Amino acid sequence: MTEIRFGDYAALTFDCYGTLIDWERGILAALQPWRQRVRLDVDRETLLVAFGEIESGLEAAHPSMLYPDLLAEVQRQLGTRFDAPATDAEAEAFGRSVKDWPAFPDSADALAYLKRHHKLAILSNVDRASFAHSAKKLGVTFDLVVTAQDVGSYKPALAHFNVGLERLAAMGVDRSKVLHVAQSLFHDHVPAKKVGLPTVWINRRGGKGGEGATPSAEPVTPDLEVPSMAALVEIHRRQAGG
Repeated sequence: MTEIRFGDYAALTFDCYGTLIDWERGILAALQPWRQRVRLDVDRETLLVAFGEIESGLEAAHPSMLYPDLLAEVQRQLGTRFDAPATDAEAEAFGRSVKDWPAFPDSADALAYLKRHHKLAILSNVDRASFAHSAKKLGVTFDLVVTAQDVGSYKPALAHFNVGLERLAAMGVDRSKVLHVAQSLFHDHVPAKKVGLPTVWINRRGGKGGEGATPSAEPVTPDLEVPSMAALVEIHRRQAGG
């Protein structure tokens, strides 16, 4: 990994959930009513790993399914896996829970700073309505938003990246001037590298161990690894001379 030069890039593309929005905290909070009702005796990491396995499988099998419907099915399959069936109401509530998932504490300030230097784009595995709730917590107006609903597939499929690069090109940003920033090696770094983008790994799970809600990825080497958006901004400020 090398310390890339942020000044070389006109646009930063971001994953949202896991990178800017604390989806693991949001997922666990949204599953808590079901866990309490069925008295589910599994630890949080086991539950997050199961979520990641089921979610990614459904995304591959049903690329055009809207994310709230997909999340609801995740809840149902979690119930089956742990022999603790969820009610329809619980599944539907989980499907609507993205609106309640919190932003990481450093996301809004970091984005506000970066917005002064780059175009900012979102490449996200949710639907437009769900992202609209999250956008309010992030505090900036993104120059481009590409969701799974827009492209009819879920990352790590390449459509988000291909469409995002096409739309940025229409804004006058050459692909050589685009840097992708994300937490998930599986959903983001592997496909970003396949389309030739340099990447920054926001390793939010550093020190926690395990994969959490993100499935294991094939080997990939990001160009820079930092533990947070705040740490990314520190490097950016240093390179910009303060």
